[in-house]
Amino acid sequence: MITTLPGLYLLSVGVVKPASWIFGLSEHVVCSIGMLRFVNLLFSVGNFYLLYLLFRKVQPRHKAGSSIQRILSTLTLAVFPTLYFFNFLYYTEAGSMFFTLFAYLMCLYGNHKTSALLGFCGFMFRQTNIVWAVFCAGNIVAQKLTEAWKTELHKKKEERLPPIKGPFSEFRKILQFLLAYSMSFKNLSMLFLLTWPYILLMSLFCVFVAVNGGIVVGDRSSHEACLHFPQLFYFCSFTLFFSFPHLLSPSKIKAFLCLAWKRRIQFFAITLVSVFLVWKFTYTHKYLLADNRHYTFYVWKRVFQRYEIVKYLLVPVYIFAGWSITDSLKSKSIFWNLMFFICLFTVTVPQKLLEFRYFILPYVIYRLNIPLPPISRLVCELGCYAVVNFLTFYIFLNKTFQWPNSQDIQRFMW
Repeated sequence: MITTLPGLYLLSVGVVKPASWIFGLSEHVVCSIGMLRFVNLLFSVGNFYLLYLLFRKVQPRHKAGSSIQRILSTLTLAVFPTLYFFNFLYYTEAGSMFFTLFAYLMCLYGNHKTSALLGFCGFMFRQTNIVWAVFCAGNIVAQKLTEAWKTELHKKKEERLPPIKGPFSEFRKILQFLLAYSMSFKNLSMLFLLTWPYILLMSLFCVFVAVNGGIVVGDRSSHEACLHFPQLFYFCSFTLFFSFPHLLSPSKIKAFLCLAWKRRIQFFAITLVSVFLVWKFTYTHKYLLADNRHYTFYVWKRVFQRYEIVKYLLVPVYIFAGWSITDSLKSKSIFWNLMFFICLFTVTVPQKLLEFRYFILPYVIYRLNIPLPPISRLVCELGCYAVVNFLTFYIFLNKTFQWPNSQDIQRFMW
């Protein structure tokens, strides 16, 4: 029934075995539930430091008060409810996050061989982490494309060439640029020399998929890939909920409504496509209907299953959430955004099961890359996270129940 590779278990052996030798403890003690969970607490400390280093690297340092903002942002993400909860259990989340963040940090510092190696470690914790190794490679490609794009725009400005007009003119310009860039052997060879460690890692991943007969190990029947497009909508809603101090405000809503009215034909088309995707591509996993320990069970039962029309009425909320997320990333280049959303699509859409844990990594990557919010918003976000964490731990510890066919105590959890 275990569907992930044994990264967490191998690393746990690397921690508990030396502990038994050094302290003379019995295997019963060092391989206890408490000791195994302690491994994840070590990862959580590492994640805190990595988040701080990433905020220092990603965010500009020249702004007044930015040091306090970075520290508050680090603390906020470190206690992000869905991640923080699983720091205290023997799940793969903490280790998966550690190696992925470490790989991203090494990529930003230009240590691409180390980044690819850490990406492999992340893959050993969860197979879908290979997508974030590709994201690291995409980060390099996006950087080079942005440099070339700025040079191209500057050249056209100097030559005073007439701009391309008409609908989707910006899209056509970017598409023409990408085609011209990819036709250059010099450009492709440069990108290959920069990204070859990631290409090697992807080649090993392809060999694994070919030999294994798929990406899933263990119980494949419960983890079949499908085109579950509404997963993108669920992620946008999840992000809007947990980043509401930055994404939800009267001015944001007003700006969205003004834009929707100004470009009503485009927004009407987007709404129609979204309704169609919800109608034709909504899947309900058997675990979502059967496992009443998880909050997703109650979200699905009390929101989506109560009335059939609810899933369609939520489409405007999805569109607003998607627009607000995109708007918050406008400080990043168009190519970085393209890479991020391709990776987000790849890591969420094939998943049939609605599971909040699958959103942790893309959420953290997103949150790292938005501009540093004002201190007041960060304090609000941190306070809300603290309340959510208190409630989830209180419910987990005190609101226990039993299934009719089992004597085991069950607990509510993310």
